Amino acid sequence: MNTLSNKGLGPIDVDAIREGAKRLDDGAIPAGYQGNREEIIEMLNAALATELVCALRYKRHYFTASGLVNEPIKAEFLEHAQQEEEHADQIAERIVQLNGEPDFNPHTIAQRSHAEYDECTDIKGMIRANLIAERVAIESYRQMIERIGDSDPTTRHLLINIMAVEEEHADDMKDLLDL
Repeated sequence: MNTLSNKGLGPIDVDAIREGAKRLDDGAIPAGYQGNREEIIEMLNAALATELVCALRYKRHYFTASGLVNEPIKAEFLEHAQQEEEHADQIAERIVQLNGEPDFNPHTIAQRSHAEYDECTDIKGMIRANLIAERVAIESYRQMIERIGDSDPTTRHLLINIMAVEEEHADDMKDLLDL
């Protein structure tokens, strides 16, 4: 038996790891994966829908905000839209890594999203709607991270990183609202 000792934590069974890795039907997921894949994929598809709705809302606000004085705010909306799209891509990639299918169905995205779309026409209303949506996303990610716990460190790490950016977005919207 091929084992590696790691200073008092017991040996790592390298032979078992190698044997488990030969089962290729699980794709990138090793035999020791502890997460509830179906539940995590469902949560990630809800997060995907949320990110897509947020990207669309920010894009709408970017294109519909008017006035020369609002150009810096429009630029912030566009930057956030692009970051939300990046989050959506990262989440979709993780779903595929978990042997799931990312759900981009336009007929159900709004229903699956935790955040709401917004059609405000005044700049303060747009900022307020984005701040509320960011707060919804942050709390949703916090709860997902809590539910996942240590069972899927890769997904947990991804969601923590995304949540940190959402917190920056919320802070940006709060600053704009206070202007």
